[in-house]
Amino acid sequence: MAEAFKVPPDLAELHRELGIPADYAASRGLLFHPDATAEDLVVVTTKPDGTPVRLISPAATAWRAMQSAAQDAGLGLCALSGHRSIVRQAELIRRKLVAGQRIGDILTIMAAPGYSEHHTGRALDIATPEDQELEARFAKTPAYAWLQGNAPRFGFRLSFPPNNPAGFTYEPWHWFWVG
Repeated sequence: MAEAFKVPPDLAELHRELGIPADYAASRGLLFHPDATAEDLVVVTTKPDGTPVRLISPAATAWRAMQSAAQDAGLGLCALSGHRSIVRQAELIRRKLVAGQRIGDILTIMAAPGYSEHHTGRALDIATPEDQELEARFAKTPAYAWLQGNAPRFGFRLSFPPNNPAGFTYEPWHWFWVG
């Protein structure tokens, strides 16, 4: 089973550079998530800064259906983040390290490159049009209550509930399409 948590050789050096412990995946029960290919990704929205939010096609279809159902229920949902490449994940971690954050602290709020669900093009960070901050207060919104009751119908599950075994902070905004 330890083989399932082994860092692919091309990521081992990147992890060493970033200071990610060699036993990171095994200790957190995380599996490697390869990048979705660009050909598999479709744009589901564009953020105000022009950055596209992309998902794999079947996840995008499910997201649009779920967003429409929420709209019919009088709730607005917006996608803030979708696919994020392994390279982009490393850039985000580097930026936090340069800002003085410790790698242990960073790894409670984001996965190491190669282990983020965002790499698959199936993960979505969801907010409301009124509040687009990725904060725990999202769990107190009607939108979150609606997602808890309805997201499974569209193939989505909450990835990181309170006290999750992967050791990430509670992320009520992070939903993963399982199909």
